[in-house]
Amino acid sequence: MPSPDENTSRDPRIFETLKSDIGRGDFWDSVRREIRDTREFLLDEQRRQRLGRMNVFKRFFLTVWWMLKEMFFRLTPVRRLLFVLGFLLIAFSRNVTYNEGDISVSSETSIFGITCIILVLMLELKDKLLAKEELEAGRAVQDALSPQRSPQLPGWTLWLYTKSANEVGGDLVDFIELDGGKAGLVLGDVAGKGLRAALLMAKLQATVRAFAGEFESLREMAVKINRIFCRDSLKNIFASMVYIEMLPGSGRLRFVNAGHFPPVITRNGEVVTLERGGAALGLTPDAEYAEGEITLAPGEILCAYSDGVCEAQNILGEFFGEERIRTILRRNAGGTVEAAGTDLVKTVERYVGEAKRRDDLTLIMIGRPA
Repeated sequence: MPSPDENTSRDPRIFETLKSDIGRGDFWDSVRREIRDTREFLLDEQRRQRLGRMNVFKRFFLTVWWMLKEMFFRLTPVRRLLFVLGFLLIAFSRNVTYNEGDISVSSETSIFGITCIILVLMLELKDKLLAKEELEAGRAVQDALSPQRSPQLPGWTLWLYTKSANEVGGDLVDFIELDGGKAGLVLGDVAGKGLRAALLMAKLQATVRAFAGEFESLREMAVKINRIFCRDSLKNIFASMVYIEMLPGSGRLRFVNAGHFPPVITRNGEVVTLERGGAALGLTPDAEYAEGEITLAPGEILCAYSDGVCEAQNILGEFFGEERIRTILRRNAGGTVEAAGTDLVKTVERYVGEAKRRDDLTLIMIGRPA
């Protein structure tokens, strides 16, 4: 059993930690990023537009006031009272003396005010750390339910990728082995992000897994999944989905699209777009879907992607766009699915740069060995 001295020696040291923080060299970049993210979180689009029409001095003071006001009203009642008490004790500080026999204690009320505000910060930090632990546990569950990046299927080459904008994501990518050497790939995108989208994504994944291979018709399978999603989901929440079934030995693919971006194929040096699908899941229980079928020749690549790819934004708010996706796929025509997917992901990341990631990024790349 380690001694108390050994346990103490492993505790983080304040000055060493501060020295390490200073040595990172990105202090001001981090400050700007934190302020920008906090501003976007606390202020709605209407207020941000109003601020954009003001001069720099008025914009600065009004931004600080609105942000403080929003943070104040998001505190619990007890923490709001502690914050106000602390502010008053600091603003109207006075010297207080306590005498008891031979004992005399003198102090400024500002000390108690600072203590109240530090207590509020500690309580808020406690909530944040608890929420972070729960989200990290959710992220671990999502990772456990996600397939390998390069699943093995005879006659095919596959590359899958997903990266959440937050701790947990609302994008779904899954690989399902079916009877007869067949396999299914599903890419889904639940509207929104964060914990709510992640929970509905898990529900959608379970539903797809339950019915994959049970229906001969992919159209009928999509109709069934949509009715269940309408029944069990929240109001005004929908999800898009592409389901692709790979048949053994022939290069044949069957697919059904429920409101998702149509997949594209690199063919003869060009990029061909597949047909658009039906309504997204959850919009109406009576939605109908069409099943499609294509044959993928050796050397051709099929790419399905979420809106986090084409709608990725740089620091100026400009979208990555579908044309850039086509350019990258043309550049990788005749190559491997891994090379094409990696090139696309790295190009998106360079384009976004220091801008905040607004949506999950998910890709499915399907190819056949040349």
